[in-house]
Amino acid sequence: MGLTLLFGLFALGLFAGAPVAFALGLAAVACFAYEGLPLFVAFQRILSGVSTFSLLAIPFFIFSGELMLHGGIARRLVGLAAAAVGSVRGGLGVVNVASSMLFGGISGSAVADTSALGSILMPVMKEKGYDADYAVNVTVTSSVAGIVIPPSHNMILFAVAAGGGISVSNLFVAGILPGVLMCLCLMVAAYLVAVKRGYPAEPFPGWKALALRAADSLPGLMTAVIIVGGVLSGVLTVTESGAFGAIYALVITGIVYRELSWANFTAAVKSSVRTTALVMVLVGCASAFAWLLAFYRVPEGLTGLLLGISENPIVILLMLNVILLALGMIMDMAALILICTPIFLPVAQSIGMDPIQFGIMLMMNLGLGLCTPPVGACLFVGCVIGGIRIDQAVRTIWPFYLAVFTALMLVTYIPAISLSLPSLLLE
Repeated sequence: MGLTLLFGLFALGLFAGAPVAFALGLAAVACFAYEGLPLFVAFQRILSGVSTFSLLAIPFFIFSGELMLHGGIARRLVGLAAAAVGSVRGGLGVVNVASSMLFGGISGSAVADTSALGSILMPVMKEKGYDADYAVNVTVTSSVAGIVIPPSHNMILFAVAAGGGISVSNLFVAGILPGVLMCLCLMVAAYLVAVKRGYPAEPFPGWKALALRAADSLPGLMTAVIIVGGVLSGVLTVTESGAFGAIYALVITGIVYRELSWANFTAAVKSSVRTTALVMVLVGCASAFAWLLAFYRVPEGLTGLLLGISENPIVILLMLNVILLALGMIMDMAALILICTPIFLPVAQSIGMDPIQFGIMLMMNLGLGLCTPPVGACLFVGCVIGGIRIDQAVRTIWPFYLAVFTALMLVTYIPAISLSLPSLLLE
């Protein structure tokens, strides 16, 4: 009865239009009261959820991404990608994916990726004769790179939701190859669709122009090197790397590039504070919700249920992916990371999957949910920027879904893709 009340109130809150964090918190508090537990225990669980040192890195990562968004880094990265791969048929589509791979490794946010690169590339693509749906679909699906390629604050959320014992450094390194693999699959899809539709190729600007654009982009690219390199070298913790990254981004955008005006700076600060507050409230409420899931022994029950259907690891992993894909279509990613990790991680571990590999699989899976209706934030942002309806984009987005899904299946069933770099670099 308590478990029914927990999920029932949560679902009722979602259907009523309440924010996910409030729906989680109210359902948790109601169940604490139903079980006769003191309410101060509920609030204690909420506070303990946000009283985690590693969460301090999240506002730094978010602020760094906002500074990159408002300080001219995205435009330079687009120029670099255009010079490097723009000469391919449908070059601007491939440029879009390459830009997402570069910018995603700095911003760590799929929505920021969609907003920044979409605002720059979509008007140019339409001006060059590309259809609006193609421009939107490439931008939206390639934005998932911002979640998988480090640094990513969603990986920190996963490490916290897993209950400790998972290294954020390992997660960062593990995301590099899967993120690059996914972008390569998307480049193939963008090229094939471009060939089918007869889109043009951009002229190669020459090696000198490529070198100049690479030099111009290098200071911005060094942000990711500082953040990830500081962690991998052991010189800095994840939180310290985030802080240094934010300071470096401020110096580069404000002093070196001189494109960070006071208006842009205040916009970056406001957006960072708003996003950080939303994340922290969500983490706290989800922590109380997750405690109740453990109290009601949901992970053990689900493990038994799936093993009762099949003991074949291939089938169980496929079922996990299908469930996560379905949930990603109706709920926000951060909330799902905090809710699903304590439920599904024990299932994955019971069939021998490494927690690091599961974390990368989860990032890619839920990232795809950001591109699917009805709650796909990246899809909404992309359609607004591209000036088309969601149904117009969804009708032709399936080749790009297939590309991301192909990469997801490879990461799910080939552990070396996500585990080889951590074992090579960190052991």
